[in-house]
Amino acid sequence: METMREFPRLNTQVRARQDATEEKSTKVDLKGVGIRYGDQSAVKDVDLSVYRKLITAIIGPSGCGKSTLLRAINRMNDSISGVVTEGQVLLDGRDIYHPGTDVIELRRRVGMVFQTPNPFPKSIYDNVAFGLRINRMARSRADLDERVERALRAAALWDEVRDRLHRNALQLSGGQQQRLCIARALAVEPEVLLMDEPASALDPVATAKIEELMFKLKKDYTIVIVTHNMQQAARVSDYTAFLLSGALVEFNSTAQLFTTPGDPRTEAYITGRFG
Repeated sequence: METMREFPRLNTQVRARQDATEEKSTKVDLKGVGIRYGDQSAVKDVDLSVYRKLITAIIGPSGCGKSTLLRAINRMNDSISGVVTEGQVLLDGRDIYHPGTDVIELRRRVGMVFQTPNPFPKSIYDNVAFGLRINRMARSRADLDERVERALRAAALWDEVRDRLHRNALQLSGGQQQRLCIARALAVEPEVLLMDEPASALDPVATAKIEELMFKLKKDYTIVIVTHNMQQAARVSDYTAFLLSGALVEFNSTAQLFTTPGDPRTEAYITGRFG
């Protein structure tokens, strides 16, 4: 009889997390969420709770539906022709797919940062002020200046750009551009921040800054991150969801999922047997 092979656990550090016995409240609830592109099913009947002011990571191999599921949380999939979303996505108990939902307000409350930095071809200041102006959130120029500075400080960028706020944002490095995009999202005071592979296009130094920033931001924001980097998920997240072929295989605290996964498919993935 073939001997069962032992697989090594993921060799990474897992930060100290909120104790599992502490009370958690749910910010976003996905209930029976399915997403189809025409006849092709991308996400299948996913139930998932996203806890308030914690970081939830979604991992899985390429093409498993991670980004599609993430974009369902602020209805970014609506802009893709032929996409059908089933089930419920509840934000503070209200279904964001209800016909009466104000999608513009939803996307203010649930901000998003994309894989590749995408600053506007405007000044650093105007990038951060963009959403504030559209949403008419500043009462005066002084208030606008204060909100822009606050967002840049929250994104750990203020000290690097304070003397060149009116220079073109495209002159920034890749890591600075990504932090600028985070500042732009934070400026309109979201409650949830979605991050789709936010460091995949960055070098290790810039990646470390983004990870440290995420860890600080969770004091004030609920964060959901999609990442192909399992070490990154283990370092920054409190909870991790493992997706495979559009289905949720396992969801647990990050420490438990990476050390004692409950499903053999999860163990096979995190130990590198596939994906």
